[in-house]
Amino acid sequence: MQTASKKVVNGWAMYDWANSVYNLVITSTIFPAYYEAVTGDGNENTLIDKIKIGGYEFSNTALYNYVLGFAFIIVAIMSPLLSSIADYRGNKKQFLQFFCTMGSLACASLYFFDANHIMGGLVSVIVACVGFWSSLVFYNSYLPEIAAPEDRDRISAKGFMMGYIGSVLLQLICFVFVLKPELFGITVGKASQISFLLVGIWWMGFGWWAISRLPAGTSQMHLGKKENLFSSGYKELHKVWKQLRHLPVLKRFLTSFFFYNMGVQTIMLAATLYGKSELNIPTSNLILAILIIQIVAIPGANLMAKLASKWGNFNTLMVAVLIWIAGCVMGYYLPRNGIVPFYILAVLVGFVMGGIQSVSRSTYSKLMPETHDTTSFFSFYDVTEKIAIVIGMFSFGYINELTGSQRNSVLALGIFFIIGFILLYRTSKLEKNAAV
Repeated sequence: MQTASKKVVNGWAMYDWANSVYNLVITSTIFPAYYEAVTGDGNENTLIDKIKIGGYEFSNTALYNYVLGFAFIIVAIMSPLLSSIADYRGNKKQFLQFFCTMGSLACASLYFFDANHIMGGLVSVIVACVGFWSSLVFYNSYLPEIAAPEDRDRISAKGFMMGYIGSVLLQLICFVFVLKPELFGITVGKASQISFLLVGIWWMGFGWWAISRLPAGTSQMHLGKKENLFSSGYKELHKVWKQLRHLPVLKRFLTSFFFYNMGVQTIMLAATLYGKSELNIPTSNLILAILIIQIVAIPGANLMAKLASKWGNFNTLMVAVLIWIAGCVMGYYLPRNGIVPFYILAVLVGFVMGGIQSVSRSTYSKLMPETHDTTSFFSFYDVTEKIAIVIGMFSFGYINELTGSQRNSVLALGIFFIIGFILLYRTSKLEKNAAV
């Protein structure tokens, strides 16, 4: 196959520019800090703040992890159904736009989240999370359709780099509001709320423009298939699972991906609250650290794409996982109020954050068999990822509540990375033997 036109490729990459502001502002920087301030008791010496929901009492940080875990359960259940309908009707583009709209509106609704509307805010968090990750099912499935195998590492990395650039630009705008609210006659809380509104506007505006440049999917309705669309998606997952029996390299790669990505995504989702509540890093320094991560991730993703071409995808991924393992150990030993060590860790994590995701996505697309059901295969990839995130987030929250410290949760994530590394090594050996 040939790589699609520059217009299509740039449009695809621009969707990352659009939706990555959710990952940065809502998941990583301003919202977690705002959430901690709204749900905390205001005492910086208190390591664990409690929230009562119904008759139950939760640590505010653990509750946040549980809420995100619940959202990922929804995505994992929904994505097979949605991918089935998209593959059959050829309307993945419409689904992408629907979830883009849903997620962006949910982000904008966080403008109303305050101490008097905790439950409403948590519902918006769930809807935004579902919108973001569900849209990625359809977005990722475009990669093998618009890029020839030899171009997938480069184009996958381009999407992540565009995402980092776009999200940093909006973050800088929000940074002005949050750090200098007096210039606009508003409070820090109101500045945060305005930032959430800007995320919704940015995501929807650029997202719709990017989607308009993507090709429509290919419908299978003309084939005369009559299937129950509400069950066929899960049948497709089972079909993919059966195909994996004859694709041992892909099967082992997915297993390794399951474990190391469990660590990657959990750290990305929990890092800000860890820095705020466990390490007592001031909000301004926390946001700056996340910005450093995003900026460093741009050359990091590009370098890892080049290394994948030179060293091979598996060798590149193994090096990245080793760096993540070192990051977990460093994170465990970070001193409270240690701003400089936190910055050093931010640089380390940022360098491999985008690259490991980019190379993982392109590796999967290259190991896939030739098929028209790309959405179904990426649905399987997506379900694997979401189940891993659910386990990671609930593990992180549970260990936090059980031991009274998020440090133990961070160290436990290192175990997932170690398992992922061992499985990656075995996968690389299997691939070499298969090539002989």
